[in-house]
Amino acid sequence: MSFSSMASEQQKPVHIIGGGLAGSEAAWQLARAGLNVVLHEMRPVRGTDAHQTGGLAELVCSNSFRSDDHESNAVGLMHEEMRRANSLIIAAADAHKVPAGSALAVDRDGFSAAVEKALEAEPLVEIRREEIQGLPPDDWDSVIIATGPLTSPPLADAVAELTGDTGLAFFDAIAPIIYKDSIDFDKVWFQSRYDKGDGADYINLPLDETQYNDFIDGILAADKVSFHDWEANTPYFEGCLPIEVMAERGRKTLSFGPMKPVGLTNPHSPDIKPHAIIQLRQDNALGTLYNMVGFQTKMTYGEQKRIFTTIPGLENAEFARLGGLHRNTFLNAPKLLDETLRLKLRPQIRFAGQITGCEGYVESAAVGLMTGRFAAAERLGQRPTPPPPTTAMGAILGHITGGADADTFQPMNVNFGLFPPIEATDERGKRLRGRNRKQAMSARALKDFGDWV
Repeated sequence: MSFSSMASEQQKPVHIIGGGLAGSEAAWQLARAGLNVVLHEMRPVRGTDAHQTGGLAELVCSNSFRSDDHESNAVGLMHEEMRRANSLIIAAADAHKVPAGSALAVDRDGFSAAVEKALEAEPLVEIRREEIQGLPPDDWDSVIIATGPLTSPPLADAVAELTGDTGLAFFDAIAPIIYKDSIDFDKVWFQSRYDKGDGADYINLPLDETQYNDFIDGILAADKVSFHDWEANTPYFEGCLPIEVMAERGRKTLSFGPMKPVGLTNPHSPDIKPHAIIQLRQDNALGTLYNMVGFQTKMTYGEQKRIFTTIPGLENAEFARLGGLHRNTFLNAPKLLDETLRLKLRPQIRFAGQITGCEGYVESAAVGLMTGRFAAAERLGQRPTPPPPTTAMGAILGHITGGADADTFQPMNVNFGLFPPIEATDERGKRLRGRNRKQAMSARALKDFGDWV
């Protein structure tokens, strides 16, 4: 898909509602095609339950974009596709990365500031700090709604009334962030699992069996954030469960999940294998903040402080941010959106980002990238063409716009299970498996993506 550089300056703008990852990326792609954009962001005029700043593309949960391995990981492959499509989000992430093994993690403040600076400097993008309290007016003939999982109630209600889908929502949880200089390094150590990356990208907190069981008892008994009546039956997203919910599924669940003790050796006691290990990952470029990996929680703030300071090494921990919980909303995309993310009921409106039912920072930005390109092609008189299903972007797009069952639709991360099977064999004629199969799928994806982009 190619774009003309002859777009008229007098052309009506494309309106984007929401300045998160998806909306910012969509605005960038439209501007790259020579089109005028009005980006509407309600913060800081109106805040949300999770955001702390008014910055564009603020990261409200983890600071990690997950694996950056484009050869054998579907998320890393999506990173690479976005790089090849001139993604603003991935460029800012690359420029503000912090140590995280084989993952792409960022200094969240520097990342957000870079995205905002780039869009403010773009003459074709106008940023308006205002809340859009209902469906866009009819004279907005091209609109992208990228309000994410925290869409403001008036707009969410208007979309729900239009689509008739009012029951699709899930809870998402935020992990705590700790000041590094409050950690007791006589009890913890730096190491990446299996020494990946630089080999020392995480801080590791070991627990023996007694400490682990006491910890489980504590979080099971802790006071939790209470839900409103209308939230009580809202399901969690399985990829971001609060630690209490995981513990309720069995005492060993956490020790096989975010607290698994594999691939690590405690230099303070090399002959003693920990029963469980909690990892902390760097959260800013200065290395002064670390977040608790996989420790999303709905415990009250007081209970978090009490229980987390029983963990060896965190007895005197000071928290820059405690964990939290917020309600996310998303569309039944397979039912409501067409293959280029247009709302079937009002085709002048497209949706982008997590509100479409994709899950994760990278997926959200990638859907924003695609939506921006689709809207640009349409404005320039071209036919929008989705990326091939053999690509990471095409795979997630296909899932949310028809590949998933509308009756059971839930948010999804990109993964190789969404890609068409590949018929490839090794030199002995045997079917490729495991990492070799993923590498073949990645190579196919990048070739097909190059043809598309």
